Amino acid sequence: MTATAPATRPGTAPVAPLGPQPVLDVVIPVYNEETDLEPCIRRLHGHLTEHFPYPFRITVADNASTDATLRVAERLAREFPEVGVHHLDEKGRGRALRTVWSSSDAAVLAYMDVDLSTDLAALGPLVAPLISGHSDLAIGSRLARGARVVRGPKREFISRCYNLILRGTLAARFSDAQCGFKAIRADVAERLLPHVRDTGWFFDTELLVLAQRAGLRIHEVPVDWVDDPDSSVNIVATATADLKGIVRLTKATMTGEIPVSRLREQLGREPIDVHAPGVPPSLTTQLVRFAAVGVSSTLAYLVLFLLLRTIVGAQAANLVALLVTAVANTAVNRRITFGIRGRGGAGRHQFEGLLVFGLGLGLTSGALALLNGLTAPGLALEITVLVLANLAATVLRFLLLRAWVFHPRRQRTSVEES
Repeated sequence: MTATAPATRPGTAPVAPLGPQPVLDVVIPVYNEETDLEPCIRRLHGHLTEHFPYPFRITVADNASTDATLRVAERLAREFPEVGVHHLDEKGRGRALRTVWSSSDAAVLAYMDVDLSTDLAALGPLVAPLISGHSDLAIGSRLARGARVVRGPKREFISRCYNLILRGTLAARFSDAQCGFKAIRADVAERLLPHVRDTGWFFDTELLVLAQRAGLRIHEVPVDWVDDPDSSVNIVATATADLKGIVRLTKATMTGEIPVSRLREQLGREPIDVHAPGVPPSLTTQLVRFAAVGVSSTLAYLVLFLLLRTIVGAQAANLVALLVTAVANTAVNRRITFGIRGRGGAGRHQFEGLLVFGLGLGLTSGALALLNGLTAPGLALEITVLVLANLAATVLRFLLLRAWVFHPRRQRTSVEES
């Protein structure tokens, strides 16, 4: 069998406009947006008509609205030939995007929030790399260098913490998972969407993580973004659902439920790897990388602990937060810090990493138990003690990972036995 050449893979060829068929389909998911929908569509339609040189479509995805949203959308569709409407009987942004994207005949699929918090001047830079074949997905980023953002400190804190959690648990390399301003090539979406299970707000994150692990190129566009003070998003419910999604996605990728390797073979661009196989990084490099991974993991752990602490007790919150970040920490350190690639020995590494995790759990849980036995601590003191205990556990973790779990001699033995 002849291997597929990289140039023929989905996402790598430039888009060729074919007659009236739309090159771009911009989806606007809405739920009870009878007031904001018409100004959004008129503004977006005017921008695309003036600045986008190819045929386009705007699709309103009505998520079971109970007000006049659907009637407004249908009236706009009668007025503008480029506007379509798709009604769904169930709510869920992810469900709406999957439904419309799966049935669209456009070459590039995008979506944006109805409040148009993101400046439309970023739409051209968002979709251009997909049309040219340079990139497979594109995201607007409020956290990238050059972005200009106006929003309250609460949302800023939550957004940054969420992305730190993604970096620590799922090794995400994109900077902003939840900005409502994204695009994907249709041929790439066709392969990825069947593996994305979430129907709500975690849909974006799940799609991006799968794309990254499949070796796809994600283009980031710094955006000008102004927070909508009237946003109806339930932050607590969304955060809880996102944490559940992180746990589920971590498990699915580790167990092979999601065929990442097959997706990479079908979709991934050719990797550029200059690291000599079998030669581990130097001790200095390992320390620097381990420290960077450790900082991200600790921040992710603290955010998870704080979120869970409002729902369950300190010990349970500590256990769940530490377990989630430990699994991700082992996977990231295996590849980044100690330079081990491929799936060989991954199961053993995770098992031994969990044993090391047990020692860390003993340190942190013991510190909590001792603290609660001596006094009735406030949250600030509780967190301080946990940070110190985690620092001690981190030092022990590095020593055990380097001298035992990922020792070069054990890796060579595993290769020879296989």
